[in-house]
Amino acid sequence: MTSMVYILLNKPVLHTQFLTNKDDSSTKSRRTGGRGTYLGLILIWACPVLLLTWSFSGYFLIGLPTTCVVLPIAVPTVYLWIIDELALGRGTWAIESGTKLGWCLWGSLELEEAAFFLLTNALIVFGLVAFDRALAVLYTFPELFPIIPEMPPPSLLARALLLDPLKYDMTRVMGIREAVQTLRRKSRSFYLASSVFPGRLRIDLVLLVADDLIDESHTKSDALIWIQKLTSFLDHVYGSENTPPSSMRTITNFVQGNFPKTARSALTLLPTKPLPSKPFYELLEGFKMDLSFGGTDSRQRARRFPIQDEADLELYAHRVASTVGELCLRLVFHHSTVKLPSDKESILVIAAHTMGHALQYVNIARDILVDAEIGRVYLPSNWLKQENLTPQGVIKDPRQPRVEGLRQKLLDWAFREYGRSRETMNMLPREVRGPLIVAVENYMEIGRVLRERTGVPSKTRKGRATVPRSRRIWVAWKNLSAA
Repeated sequence: MTSMVYILLNKPVLHTQFLTNKDDSSTKSRRTGGRGTYLGLILIWACPVLLLTWSFSGYFLIGLPTTCVVLPIAVPTVYLWIIDELALGRGTWAIESGTKLGWCLWGSLELEEAAFFLLTNALIVFGLVAFDRALAVLYTFPELFPIIPEMPPPSLLARALLLDPLKYDMTRVMGIREAVQTLRRKSRSFYLASSVFPGRLRIDLVLLVADDLIDESHTKSDALIWIQKLTSFLDHVYGSENTPPSSMRTITNFVQGNFPKTARSALTLLPTKPLPSKPFYELLEGFKMDLSFGGTDSRQRARRFPIQDEADLELYAHRVASTVGELCLRLVFHHSTVKLPSDKESILVIAAHTMGHALQYVNIARDILVDAEIGRVYLPSNWLKQENLTPQGVIKDPRQPRVEGLRQKLLDWAFREYGRSRETMNMLPREVRGPLIVAVENYMEIGRVLRERTGVPSKTRKGRATVPRSRRIWVAWKNLSAA
């Protein structure tokens, strides 16, 4: 029972971010603080084990969210206290009178019984924390542990647990921490879904999806500079027409010389080695389409809204979403223990492109109001014309009924593309099928919410429709059970 509570609360947590050593500047210093044969025996039994697990994982345990440690101890303990108090009060069992202090916590619950349940649950949770720390070390540092079996043996876990923290690459740990915070802010749906991906695949997916360098640009000129620098970065990583790929040292020097400190870890930790270059370059082209929403003067008015028809809409969705879907899928192929034939991989990549269209259409449908506030309209202009609307009219009044009708039309397109690719996901290896389906279904649930309600749903975050957390958890549970 205690283990289940711990696992449920800790599953969403990426434990890598809580690894630390004495060189970690972000670690805050913290301080932790004759009678009675029965109580003495309980303490003699429990305290050495607690001390041992604390010695291995004390700083890691302190760094974890409080609820991930306190609740798995407190909830079962209180439950067992209540049950034990009932049993003692009814005489179901009793403690021999000569071995106890005779103090009661409340009612018939004696101090020794209360201490026993509290310490037992603490032992369980401390042991699980040590286990999670060992797994975090294994998954975080591939240079120290190149090959990790699907079920790591106890000997390997012991090696990871006993590894000197001075050998940790804290630059990598700090970069993963930043990526987790970015992803939690950027996409709560994917952050929740990421919790069910296994081991190193989860870390690489977080590092890939959390990258929002262009989103951090405040002006068009800033964004153009970012795109130029990112293109040069990709040229260094993959090589250009006349230049072979650069060494890791050269790439690192380029990043340090051209990007601010806040952006360096996102690039140096980006898992480019197992990934093709084409989707990255296409993604930058998608960012350029975003920037083609021009100013308001008469010369720029004609090219201010680049999504003129369905072909432009599909091209944009391919560049900004299908590319990310393909990259995620390539990471799945790289990390999976089951290697698929090349023809099946090709079918899955095509399905990922189609699903990318669906997810981006949902994203556009959700963000009509938010986009209008910054002078952008991603609904095709020919659709607007059919409704006697203009992009400027949508910007002026994005809540009007005609816009809502186009939102529903776009959602129809989204679910059509979703239907074309959803069944193909069943070809994925079982170990990643459930997590990827959860990631997709959590996002498509936004579309279902928009279909259920007219206008912008009352449940919003920064003007964007959101799915209640309980509903997202239910979607995850339902799809994992069926995968």
